[in-house]
Amino acid sequence: MQEESYVMIGGDGRYSYAKNSNPQRAGADHAKTLIIEAIAENLDIDEDVSGPISNIFGIADLGCSVGPNTYVSMKNIIEAVVQKYKSKGRHDSNLPEFQVFFNDHVSNDFNTLFANLPADRQYFAAGVPGSFYHRLFPKASMKFVYSAYALHWLSRVPPEVGDLDSASCNKEKLYYRNAKKEVGQAYSAQFEKDMESFLTARAEELAPGGLMAILMSGRKDGTLPIQSSLGPQYQPLESSLLDLVNEGIISKDKMDSFNLPIYGPSAEEIKAIVIKNGHFDIVRLVTRTRNSSLMLTVEECRAGIDGLFSKHFGSENVDQLFDRFSKKVAGMPPLSGDDLIRFSLNIILKRKP
Repeated sequence: MQEESYVMIGGDGRYSYAKNSNPQRAGADHAKTLIIEAIAENLDIDEDVSGPISNIFGIADLGCSVGPNTYVSMKNIIEAVVQKYKSKGRHDSNLPEFQVFFNDHVSNDFNTLFANLPADRQYFAAGVPGSFYHRLFPKASMKFVYSAYALHWLSRVPPEVGDLDSASCNKEKLYYRNAKKEVGQAYSAQFEKDMESFLTARAEELAPGGLMAILMSGRKDGTLPIQSSLGPQYQPLESSLLDLVNEGIISKDKMDSFNLPIYGPSAEEIKAIVIKNGHFDIVRLVTRTRNSSLMLTVEECRAGIDGLFSKHFGSENVDQLFDRFSKKVAGMPPLSGDDLIRFSLNIILKRKP
């Protein structure tokens, strides 16, 4: 299977992820209490106060991007783990040392990530480039794995939805909301394959009794993939692309062969995949809903998908595309009704013995 690499814009410029990741930060803040409670109640640690303790506590952030959100999340996790040890009678002199592994694709801006590491961090930091759909770490070397708003990125777009000769080709669209049912099914099948690969790799790397926290975009239970709540955010971008096609700036085939490699599952889908995989117990699986009448800003949009558009349509057309997107968003009324609702999933898994 040929995989693609999708990374956020690095650096600290106008369109950088570092300056345009507030929605992801808000989601992580909302999940903080859930993660702290899971560590306190479900993380297995050595409770023999008088005996030796494993010297290294490995933590991984998968899909960390360039910060600053990852720094806050790692700090919160370590503080909760320390509190767990202390609640069992461990003193500061008998705590493990923490090593945090920051993972993202090879082309991620690790320079910016490491240049801005907090000076007062209580851990040793290392970068691990590579796809989290494969093994990244030695067997049973991790005690806690974290991934926030990264797993909705598929390893690739389902091939059939970009195949101009396929009955499942998603023509004149860049996302699967309100597409043909077959398009949604193709995305769902791709997500299931990817998630199975992800869980199988983590089952090798996470020590028995260790925890994994996953935060990701999702959708309401009982709905079809093509009823995704993310669709309204991308509609003005889709409309802007159609304008460029109608004006002859890009070809129709170019648009018809492009789709966003993003999928929002339901909690039901996640539960079924985890049970089928068989390596993890579901500690918590929470669907979070919030209302937002705001569209994506051009900065937020470019921070996440500028590279995708540049690669497919040519960098010379990207500024035109996002200029039109910005004007369309500015002229749109606030979202209303069902389009207001955003769904995200907060998932805590525990590695079985």
